[in-house]
Amino acid sequence: MPPPDIEAVAEQVFVALADPSRRAVLAELAARGPATATDLAARLPITRQAIAKHLTLLGEAGLVTAEPGERRRVRYRLRSAPMRVAQQFLAALASDWDGRLDALRDHLDG
Repeated sequence: MPPPDIEAVAEQVFVALADPSRRAVLAELAARGPATATDLAARLPITRQAIAKHLTLLGEAGLVTAEPGERRRVRYRLRSAPMRVAQQFLAALASDWDGRLDALRDHLDG
């Protein structure tokens, strides 16, 4: 299986993280572990329907996984792998800029 397209994975992560409600859902899952949409709605100032929509988008970005639970309730668990890919993407961009900025500084100092 070919490796995932780092830029495409990073883009999905950035789109998912652009919304403050989705960041709140991720922060809650990171702090307290797996939860159902109902659990999250009880802890956050977001309706259950909105939570479900956010969880769908977070799932499409690979940031959460759905696990069947008791009584047909689905629990969502945080996945950090896509965030690590996004971090690698940003690090690669930063290193490109660091080299260019160093060259510019050397040129201006010379």
